[in-house]
Amino acid sequence: MNQPPTTLRQTKLLAADAAGIAEAAELLRAGGLVALPTETVYGLAADATSGTAVAGIYAAKERPSFNPLISHLPDLESARRQGLFDANALALAQSFWPGPLTLVVPASPGCTVSDLARAGLATVALRVPAHPVAHAVLAAAGRPIAAPSANRSGRISATSAEDAFGDLGGRIDAVLDAGPTEVGVESTIVACLDGAPRLLRPGGVPRSAIEHVIGRTLVIAGDAGHAPISPGMLASHYAPAARVRLDAEAPRPGEAWLGFGPDQQAQTDALNLSPTGDLREAASHLFGYLRRLDALGPSTIAVACIPEQGLGEAINDRLRRAAAPR
Repeated sequence: MNQPPTTLRQTKLLAADAAGIAEAAELLRAGGLVALPTETVYGLAADATSGTAVAGIYAAKERPSFNPLISHLPDLESARRQGLFDANALALAQSFWPGPLTLVVPASPGCTVSDLARAGLATVALRVPAHPVAHAVLAAAGRPIAAPSANRSGRISATSAEDAFGDLGGRIDAVLDAGPTEVGVESTIVACLDGAPRLLRPGGVPRSAIEHVIGRTLVIAGDAGHAPISPGMLASHYAPAARVRLDAEAPRPGEAWLGFGPDQQAQTDALNLSPTGDLREAASHLFGYLRRLDALGPSTIAVACIPEQGLGEAINDRLRRAAAPR
């Protein structure tokens, strides 16, 4: 099996000058991975519109599940092409962008952020960072850039290029060095979806400042009386209308088929996550292929066995949620 986490790359250390910024943007446009500075922490950046590039983030970080990723944009105008902003979201964006605030909003009809970056959800997490180097890279890249913290999963977030290189050197294409970050903690995340804004994560913008703008007490996700809206908290999640049957050796009559690896299943309603058994490719196709098969209207989607290793752990996590009783 092709395992991107163990595939060594030559990681460049780029200076935060015009040449380094241009090279970082070119690497991102080509589907590469670049650790870049923001005012909060260093982010592990990839083209958010490419499922394959986003899968590379999960592989490099060894992230255990496909949590939604924050997509970074150079300005509010660009962000509004990706998400639908209600009055609260617009007021918060105008007050705190550029800055350490992430807004979770409904994805717009023309949203180009990939299914994988959004974890198959109908929402999108957006931020306009204040760091001048990050802004320059985003403007040069010309597309949304997904960028969770530039560290391996479970480790301390990187606040310097040295931290990012120490954690991800050999796993990514470049680290753009602009010195230590200013804020040092991740962005505040606020969901503006269906009424009162909710705080999903405290961070660089204080809750009191947000409440001053919206003129009301900020609801905290998970408070008594409020269903938690943090992604991935429900057992049945990311579920198609069809039932999902896991670890299948072959489809039964009337079932759609989602294969993996060398596959002899020759039927019209069949897709293969990766004929070569590449888990990164499989991750990039997962949500889109489930949606395509579900659109055919089968009662059941049978899914081939996926190895429980590397990105396979995250793929299986999402498949188990899709197959959970509901």
